[in-house]
Amino acid sequence: MTEANPVVLVVDDEVQIRRFLRAGLELDGFAVQDAETGADALRWATLKPPDLVILDLGLPDMDGSEVLERLRAWSSVPLIVLSVRSNEAEKVRLLESGADDYVVKPFGMAELLARAHAAMRRHVRVSTGEPVVKVGPLAIDLAARIVTINGARVMLTPKEYRLLQLLAQHAGNVVTHQFLLKEVWGSPHLQDTHYLRIFVRKLRQKIEADPTQPRILLTELGIGYRLAVPEPARTAVAS
Repeated sequence: MTEANPVVLVVDDEVQIRRFLRAGLELDGFAVQDAETGADALRWATLKPPDLVILDLGLPDMDGSEVLERLRAWSSVPLIVLSVRSNEAEKVRLLESGADDYVVKPFGMAELLARAHAAMRRHVRVSTGEPVVKVGPLAIDLAARIVTINGARVMLTPKEYRLLQLLAQHAGNVVTHQFLLKEVWGSPHLQDTHYLRIFVRKLRQKIEADPTQPRILLTELGIGYRLAVPEPARTAVAS
């Protein structure tokens, strides 16, 4: 991601949507390149690799899922899918295919921007090895494997930590049930979503001020879970 004016590639065949997105994204400091077809999107992504892709599924020349698949063959650029399709199976399929997030139309610009920044921060954190993820009072030191709330150590079982670690590595983005089950319990347990519910409940009891009204570990109904948007990493200032 560039230091100033990160470039976002907006792929949508509706001119009104492109104008709406351009206005909001430019106001937030992005430089916007837009495309109305999948072919144009792939060409722009090759000629000038963007820092973020916002991709509509309903394109005139190919389905957006094909654009996603072709991009993921060579690029790890953060990518958010936009669609009027709200089918949960479709969301899961696209997330498993490499989308970082999925936003259903109609949507608010504030929500889209929050998810865009979360996707880009995760990308930077993964590429630079940023070891600490902070969400409100919660801090997860991925290098030291230490979890704290307001500086106080939180004791977790190995599986509780592994679940929180996976969510932290994707903080701000939805992580599907299937991915979590496979990574924590293994492929034979892909349908055992009750395991997740039990462990998420235990985690919330340890990290949420009010486990019945979670603010940190959020549920994406029918799809998976999301750690709330993390705070941006602070850089030290030399005195």
